[in-house]
Amino acid sequence: RLLTATPVLRRSWLGAVVAVLAMSVLATQAAPNAASPTLFLALAPLLPLAGVALSYGPALDPTYEMTVVAPLHGFRLLMIRTVAVLAAGLGLDGLATLALPGYGLRALAWLLPALALTSTGLALSARLGPVLAPSLVAGGWVTLLVAAHAYDAHATLAPFTAAGQGVAAAVAALAGGLLFLARDRFDRSRADRLQSDHFRGTAV
Repeated sequence: RLLTATPVLRRSWLGAVVAVLAMSVLATQAAPNAASPTLFLALAPLLPLAGVALSYGPALDPTYEMTVVAPLHGFRLLMIRTVAVLAAGLGLDGLATLALPGYGLRALAWLLPALALTSTGLALSARLGPVLAPSLVAGGWVTLLVAAHAYDAHATLAPFTAAGQGVAAAVAALAGGLLFLARDRFDRSRADRLQSDHFRGTAV
């Protein structure tokens, strides 16, 4: 029940993701002379990150109060929802990639950045919360792309080169390790939330 109640697994969110991907694919196909599907590669990594950010936390999850009192570790619930959201997001990204056969493997250059952004957002959310952390990661990604484009507007953007893909893989692995080390923080945050709600209810 806690999994199926995840907001981003609803048809409205999935429909919005499909619309964004369709527009980016159409924009890429409208520029057949482009060296790489830049718009698609820029947007695709952000969608799984946004999905994970919207799937957990008191501000966005309508079942958060249930998760606080559920006999389930906060980190385990986060991982269950993350895997479900990633499966949906990466699956839709993969289907969109199939609509760009002319670019070959270059159209898959979004995968490692998507994993890096998502794992970094999750690792930071242990300290910064489920909204601020992904927002900062998304802002950093956009800033990186803008800076890379300003440096050389005609070259392949740095995150989508071989070196950039290697960096993304390393960041994903490092962030995954940090997330595992910080796993107990998610349980403490749930306990703090439950204690806060108890005190507020007692005061009322």
